[in-house]
Amino acid sequence: MDPLGEDGNAQDGRSQVQTTVALEGGGATIAQARHLAVSFLSQAQGRYGVPVSQRAMELTQLVVSELVTNARKYAPGPVLMHLGIAGEWVEVVVWDSDPALPVARAADAGRIGQHGLEIVMAVAESFEAYREPVGKRISVRIALHDDADASASRPQ
Repeated sequence: MDPLGEDGNAQDGRSQVQTTVALEGGGATIAQARHLAVSFLSQAQGRYGVPVSQRAMELTQLVVSELVTNARKYAPGPVLMHLGIAGEWVEVVVWDSDPALPVARAADAGRIGQHGLEIVMAVAESFEAYREPVGKRISVRIALHDDADASASRPQ
C-alpha cells in the first residue's frame, strides 16, 4: 500500500505531503495504523526529502497506537486517520464517532493502564481535541527532528 498515494500531492512542497485512511474493525487495526504511519514518514523522507529523525518515527508510531487504540476502544464504527507534514512537524489526526472529549487523568504511578492520553500529551508538541458534527477529532503535532532549532520554532 502506498500511504502517499492519490492524495499525497507533494508537487509543491512539504505542506502537501499528506494522506487520510479509514481504519475499520478488528484487532489488526492498531498495527495497521502504526505500519501506515511508518510507511508515510519513510516515503515522505525518501520521495520528498523531508528530514525525519528516528525519534520522530518512534513517537509517531506511539501516538498513532495510543490514539487509534482509544478510538477503537471507546467509539463504535470506523476511525479516520490523517497524517500530514506541516513545516517541521508531522500532524497526526484521528477522528472517531464518540463525541466525548478525552480528559487526562491525574498522574498515578500505581494505576494500571489508562495512561495513553498522558503519554500522548507528554511526547507531543501540541495536542488539541474538538467535537465534530459526528464524533470528535484529536490532533497532535510531533517534531520531525530533535535538534535545538525545532524547540525554538514550536507553535504556541
